[in-house]
Amino acid sequence: MRLMIYDTTLREGMQSVGTAFTLKDKIRIAQLLDELGVSYIEGGSPASNPKDAEFYRAMRKLPLKHGKLTAFGATCRVRLHPAEDPAIAALIDAGTDAVCVFGKSWDVQVRDVLRVTLEENLKIIEDTVSYLKQRGKEVIYDAEHFFDAYRTNPAYAIQSVQRAADAGADFVVLCDTNGGSFPAQISA
Repeated sequence: MRLMIYDTTLREGMQSVGTAFTLKDKIRIAQLLDELGVSYIEGGSPASNPKDAEFYRAMRKLPLKHGKLTAFGATCRVRLHPAEDPAIAALIDAGTDAVCVFGKSWDVQVRDVLRVTLEENLKIIEDTVSYLKQRGKEVIYDAEHFFDAYRTNPAYAIQSVQRAADAGADFVVLCDTNGGSFPAQISA
């Protein structure tokens, strides 16, 4: 068995109180993670953070030896085809071989946040993953709020990750977005 590590320091670490990485910091952290042998090094969201977009441009001149630089973003916006979504274009423009896209797996979020039908959400997941695969990207699908979703509507939670897998996702991540699940709940 091969263990792969997906590191989110350059996105999640930036959200810590009092933390502010400069571009130089981000580059150095990515290089250190690469030296450690980290498999996937996420650099953040090129669509929502100009510093992240700049980071991806800078990293094109500094290739990693071990890890894959990975751009992070959401599935395409409601009522847009992925080819029309500027955030999906930013993922592609980041120039990484791998991308990680998160999508809704919790029916509550689909209805209350996206305000679409459950089937429309599944189509968004499918279209986004498929579009990125057609552009030669390795796709990691992050099922946002998966464990909350599974507790309330397991059939739909499973459908959401199955749709991503069927569309060609290379990996599916079951995410405990709020961090509120106990180990026994996750193993069940």
